[in-house]
Amino acid sequence: MSKSEENKSQIKSRQRVADHGEVFTNPREVNAMLDLVRDESFRLDSRFLEPACGDGNFLIEILRRKLSLLSSVKSQTEWEFQSLIAVGSCYGIDILPDNAEACRKRLLDYVISQHHGSVDADTPYYKSLVYMLHCNIVCGDALTYRTLDNRPITFSEWTPIAGSMQFARRDFQFDFLVTQSHQYSLFDEQGEAQHFDEPVKSYPPVHYTQLYKYDL
Repeated sequence: MSKSEENKSQIKSRQRVADHGEVFTNPREVNAMLDLVRDESFRLDSRFLEPACGDGNFLIEILRRKLSLLSSVKSQTEWEFQSLIAVGSCYGIDILPDNAEACRKRLLDYVISQHHGSVDADTPYYKSLVYMLHCNIVCGDALTYRTLDNRPITFSEWTPIAGSMQFARRDFQFDFLVTQSHQYSLFDEQGEAQHFDEPVKSYPPVHYTQLYKYDL
């Protein structure tokens, strides 16, 4: 961790504190809190959600821990695939657009800094990484479960398919993940089993370099 990050101010402005209660957590405190769930924070696919992520103080430390597990991976293809497993398990919400964008960029820059080779913005891996971060770091209100344009916050579950370099994707509404309030029983009126994790949408598996094509 650089000295500049260690000394980073915990507020951007007093006005933002007054308007939004925005106070950033010091990296030392972040790591102390993550050490309480140390094993999970060092597990590649363990999912974390920061509902007031700011510019990513918690998420960047989680990502650092996860990517440290890849230090012995020599294959660039394998490293890229596993790095997306790590990124795909990190989720954030912030009510301020500049924070959400800064968080995405901070995580993106760190992943690229750890990459074995040179990566430019035209490579499929880079595009897929950007797309995954766009899906996982959302500008919205975690208390109302809505985006700033009043749509339901939706998160994507990225499930790696072993031996294939592919991900399966399912989308879930955030309010359902928190409350599951619309599930009343294990069976419907016809006696058919109901699932507690019913997604809003499911997608066919694709290669990790092709994730960005989901919306094309």
